[in-house]
Amino acid sequence: MPVHHALDPSPDTVHWGYFDAALPPRLTVDPGDTVTVDTVSGGLVEVADPAILRPAHRAIVETLRPVLGPHILTGPIAVRGAEPGDTLEVRIESIELSVDWGWNVIRPLKGTLPEDFPAFQRRLIPIDRAARTATLPWGPTLPLRPFFGILATAPRPEYGTISSIEPREFGGNIDNKELVPGTSLFLPVFVPGANFSAGDGHAVQGDGEVCLTALETCLTGTFALVLHKGRRLAFPRAVTPTHYIAMGMDPDLDDAAKQALRDMIAWLVELKGWSPADAYVFCSLACDLRVTQLVDGNKGVHAMVSRGLLDPPAHTAPTRRSSAISAGV
Repeated sequence: MPVHHALDPSPDTVHWGYFDAALPPRLTVDPGDTVTVDTVSGGLVEVADPAILRPAHRAIVETLRPVLGPHILTGPIAVRGAEPGDTLEVRIESIELSVDWGWNVIRPLKGTLPEDFPAFQRRLIPIDRAARTATLPWGPTLPLRPFFGILATAPRPEYGTISSIEPREFGGNIDNKELVPGTSLFLPVFVPGANFSAGDGHAVQGDGEVCLTALETCLTGTFALVLHKGRRLAFPRAVTPTHYIAMGMDPDLDDAAKQALRDMIAWLVELKGWSPADAYVFCSLACDLRVTQLVDGNKGVHAMVSRGLLDPPAHTAPTRRSSAISAGV
């Protein structure tokens, strides 16, 4: 029987700005268990006003210092029996806003247009959690669509300590706004236990995340952690309530697009038994390539195919479990 766990942020349960396969787990669960993970976002540079921070958040920023990157990540969480060569399915059960504010910064030499916006700028933006909206100081009110920018297993041990900024084959700073509740994200496993971490909460983001940051905020997520033994993945994949998504990440946007497209073609061959050439033609007709983000060192492109074009007809909408089975993982 699956068990429900909770992991709250504290100086002892977060890692700030980095990944490392040597990080010990803060919690260990069985495959299929659910975990509610509370996360916080931003240091004093980004938030500026310590009075608005929850006590746990304040303790983190007063006790710890960022290492290499800016993201405060809750975890790792080990899954018993996970081994390198397996796949961890992260079923996103729910995502909740946990504070009434978010932040956005522009940093010198960062973002998509650093030559146009060379100065540091910081904005603290109120969030209406009941209405699920945020009103920008210059007028527009945006509907919120919260998601976690970072969902990750531990990296390859040979990488050592690496920044949380660049998304890689273990996931990390994917910044894909399609990873909403009802989604299954499939991540390769590179260490015993898989060692899953979450953070970088976004209240809302446009594809591209062009100025460097989204509306960054604190989120609480509930995840079911499902283990697929011996199912090796080269790169993350996702099945959302509406789409199959393959992902590419590379410093060159063209190469990121090629990577996402190649993985989608391979996935279609696995799913449908088509020839690679037939899958390639199908992608030209029915697969959308979207820019995930332009600002994290490794740029992102995600390839999206509607589930309605691939899933077998059914009298009811497919469940997340049926999507995982049909996804071949």
